[in-house]
Order: sequence, then C-alpha cells, then structure tokens
Amino acid sequence: MDAWFSSFTVPSANSSFGLFSFTVAEMRIHSKKKNIVVAVLLVIGGLYFINHSDFLLAVFARSPEIVLNELTWQADRPVSMESWIDQADYLSFNVSYQLLAGVLPTQQKYLSVGLSSVKRKKGSYLVPTLKSIFSQSSPEEHSFMVVVVLLADFDVSWRVDTVKEIKSAFASELEKGHLLVIHVPQDWYPPITGLKRNFNDAPERVTFRSKQNLDYSFLIHYCAGLGRYYLQLEDDVFSAKNFLTTIKKRVEEQEGKKFTWATLEFSALGYIGKLYKSAHLPLLARFLFIFYQEMPCDWLMTHFREVMTQKETILFKPSLFQHMGTFSSFQGTYNKLKDKDFEEDVYTNPSAEVYSDMSTYQKHFPKLAWDAGEGFFWGRTPEKGNCLTVVFTEPTVVTGIFVETGSGGKDILESGEVEMGHNVVATDKEKSCTEFESVGTFENGKFKMQEMDKKYSSASSCLKIKVTATQKDWLIITKIRITTKLTVPHQ
Repeated sequence: MDAWFSSFTVPSANSSFGLFSFTVAEMRIHSKKKNIVVAVLLVIGGLYFINHSDFLLAVFARSPEIVLNELTWQADRPVSMESWIDQADYLSFNVSYQLLAGVLPTQQKYLSVGLSSVKRKKGSYLVPTLKSIFSQSSPEEHSFMVVVVLLADFDVSWRVDTVKEIKSAFASELEKGHLLVIHVPQDWYPPITGLKRNFNDAPERVTFRSKQNLDYSFLIHYCAGLGRYYLQLEDDVFSAKNFLTTIKKRVEEQEGKKFTWATLEFSALGYIGKLYKSAHLPLLARFLFIFYQEMPCDWLMTHFREVMTQKETILFKPSLFQHMGTFSSFQGTYNKLKDKDFEEDVYTNPSAEVYSDMSTYQKHFPKLAWDAGEGFFWGRTPEKGNCLTVVFTEPTVVTGIFVETGSGGKDILESGEVEMGHNVVATDKEKSCTEFESVGTFENGKFKMQEMDKKYSSASSCLKIKVTATQKDWLIITKIRITTKLTVPHQ
C-alpha cells in the first residue's frame, strides 16, 4: 500500500518553459505517447488491484451470494479526540477495516473488550469465550461495554464459516451493538516472513509472534474510540462473574490515587486481562506496530507500561480471567497454562463499615465477612436480637444479596433475616440506620436474593443480618456478597 512506497517529486516545467517549442506533429506524437503511458498505467493498476484485493479474491473463490451476505463491511473507524495523535492526525496509521458483523454503537461505552482470533489446527475456543463474556455479565453490564473480535486469519473460508457461527450464536448482541466482528486484509500487513531471529527463535515462531503483534496493533487502533477504557483478552479465556463491575471499582480506586497508571492487570497470564485508558491506545497501537518483529506482545506490553512511567505492575487478585484453551494457536501445541489466582464467582462489595454486637472470637472480625478473601466473622453465643450491620459509605441500589454462614455444617445461623436500612446515624462507637425493612429470611444457613431493585428500587444505606432466635452454637458468617446497580461517573 501507499505506506510502503517511497515518495518522489518531479521538477516543475514552468521553470524552463521557454526551452520547449513543439511543432504540431511533434505535439500529436507526444499526445499519443502520453495516452499510451496512461493506458498502460491503468492496466497495471487494475492488475495490481485484482491481485491484491481480498474482496475480489473472495468473490472468485466462492459464490458471490455467500460472500456478499457474510462478508459485508464499512471502513469507518470510530475516532476519539482524547489522544494528541488523533487530534491532528499525527503519526498517520494506514490501515483499512472490514466490518463483517455487528452495528457500531452510537455512543462511547465505558469499556471496549478486544479479542484477536485465528484458525487453529486443534480446537476452537472463540465462541465459548464470547459466551462466557456475555453470560457472566448482567444485562446492565452489557449496555456499558462493546466486544470487538478481529478475525485475523487470511483464510476466507474460515472467516465466512466463523462469521456464520457468531451470527447464529450472538444475533441479539450483534444487533444491539454489543459485539463487532472485523477483519484487516493482508495487504495492510508489513512483511511477516524472512524477519530477524531475535532470541534465536525458529523462523515459524518469529512469523507467528510478529503477526500476532500486528493483529493486536490493528485491533487496538480500531477500539480507540469505542470505550473509555480498553480490556485486552485472548480468544480462549473464561470470565469471572460481573467482571466489568469489578474492573470499574478497581479503576475508581486507582483514579483516586495521586500517581498515574498505564496498565491495570486482572490476570497474571500473557496478554489476558490487561486494561488501558482509551487515550493511550493510539500510542500502544503504534508501539506494537513499530516493534512488531522484536519480541512477543506480552514483553512489549511491559516495555510500554514502563515507557508510560508506570514502574511497578498493578495486578489485582483474585484474577478475573482464566485460560481455557488446551491447544495453542501456534502449531496446535499442548498448552496447560492456568491462573492459580482465578475465582469464577468474584463479587466486589462497595466500600462500607461493618459492626456487630456479638462478641468476636479471636481476630475473626465482622469486616472479614464483607471483604474479599478467605476471612470470616466468628461470633460467640448469638442471642435473639443480635445483629451484624453493614453501613455503606455511599447510598447504594442493591440488586442482589448472598450470605453464607457456618463451616462444615456447624455454627450456621439457625434462624435469621436480612434487613435493608435508610438514614444513617452515628454514635461514639458505631454507625447504623434509623429505619430498617426485612427483605427475607435465612434457609439452611444461607440467604440469596436477586433482582432486588425491581421491588426495592431506592438506594439503601445499611444491610443488617439479624438473629431471630437464640442458639447454642456459635455463629460463623463466611461471606456477605452483594451486587449493585452499575453507574458510570461522568468524565
């Protein structure tokens, strides 16, 4: 393409116009020669276009009806003005995109999620990965994100079949603008063979990782204007429940700190679960493109973070994404890589203070049941009327509650209820609410309720676990997990 041709200039004829004088015959000969040259250039240009056009190759390789139905596109890329690069088109990035499926969102989302996928020799994990992303997210979370899949293989038949499969499985997500499928024709790629062998890698390995860098570069460039933040995944991962809500909470925590960040990591594996600011994506895309043949993408990612002045890794646990693939996309080799810190049911409770009028055993304080991790609250001899009260830092619309008590069938809450409260009051020792309303009772030591906002739509300030009958056994509250109505703060 034009990015790979050297530019040249032609001296102006005006500077020596007086030196030229033609007879009528000479002018006709000159005109004929000019027309011949133009015709030859047009023929050469037409042959070049036919030879290099992915679309025409697809038309001739398959029936026109199938290709036109399955591989239609528009070339527009959403552009954000957050980056200085895009503001005046600095460092022009020449690439054209085919939109194979989906509808571009009309507004910027909170999160764009990018995946690149190629044809594998063994196994295919793309559709299960997409199903995990959407099934582990609430309908409300769907409205705050857009997932972009780059089909990066140059095999037209594979792309057509994959688009069919995606359209069949995710018709609703495509129609609502929650899922986009794109492709970049091979003509836009720089050389991917015959490259230098850094680290003494085999030529096939160098080609694979270099093309992967280019795939990610093009994917990230496309996603720059789609979301406020960008999450990089691979096409063979499983997602934790409500991962977007967890990410949003972590981002808010980081934005409240003094130092800036370039990368937040929600998995320790490869190029999985890496979060970036949208304003940094044009830089990251060009960074991967410029150094595409130097080293693997996860190594380049580390260098990018350091260049952006973030010295230390910011890795959150438990991990939100787990590698599910058994066979690698590189030559179908066996890959048993797993993230030991992954937990599927990750709930992120809002900031709160926790109090109890029950006597605490050793260091098993009430707050441990609320916080993430393996801690728990252990209270001595609970009596009727005793309670554990959670006071939210900010009023919160609660959509779901899950409370688990006991350990090994012992020290469960035999009789209890959950109440929601309003109007916070403070004393010298603790805080509570003046008004409480019961929302349900415990069964077999557990309490679970979902879609609470349909009945209790107003924001609550407290959550109380109340003992409704005295019991002989002590009480262990293993975990208190709530889900809340997702809100995105204005920029």
